[in-house]
Amino acid sequence: MAVRVKICGITRLQDLHAACDAGADALGFVFYEKSPRHVTIETAAALLRELPPFVQSVGLFVNAEPAFIESVLQAVPLDLLQFHGDETPIDCARYGRPYIKAVRVNRDTDLLKYAADFDAARGLLLDAWVPGVPGGTGERFDWRLIPPDLPKLVILSGGLTPDNVAEAVQGVRPWAVDVSSGVEAIKGIKDAHKIAQFIAKAKAS
Repeated sequence: MAVRVKICGITRLQDLHAACDAGADALGFVFYEKSPRHVTIETAAALLRELPPFVQSVGLFVNAEPAFIESVLQAVPLDLLQFHGDETPIDCARYGRPYIKAVRVNRDTDLLKYAADFDAARGLLLDAWVPGVPGGTGERFDWRLIPPDLPKLVILSGGLTPDNVAEAVQGVRPWAVDVSSGVEAIKGIKDAHKIAQFIAKAKAS
């Protein structure tokens, strides 16, 4: 079964088209002001109006106030929510939308406990643990820390590039891979060639 690919941190229409044309299964939109890939509600709504059918839209939040998330959902027809902060299972479920929970992984991370606590999540997005940063660092973690019996679908993130995504897919066998900085020209601006390479290598693995 071919791995799914999410291109995260879309900020421009040309990057949206490049990702969709290359075969992306999902696009991520970052609603976190401290990120260089942050989009406003207005920008995200305009981008999603151009999203073709069968490509899923994912909204990324980091410890956001419920009122802010509700305002996003009123204006932006997101398919899936992604929580990248310290949200509890109740926090994640309160919107009545399907969601995934991001987990920053190091040697002390109990992924089996996360899977049990967030049993309503559609999957766990596994990213590298970097002090003080909720994600999007471009750092890779030790994939051997993922339990083989993890009872949740794995979305593998953290330090993935066109050069290592085949190794990641073959070694981890995740449900999906997620990339942002690994396919950028500069922060917040994607490179269409890198996107195409990343998706082709991921899906061929």
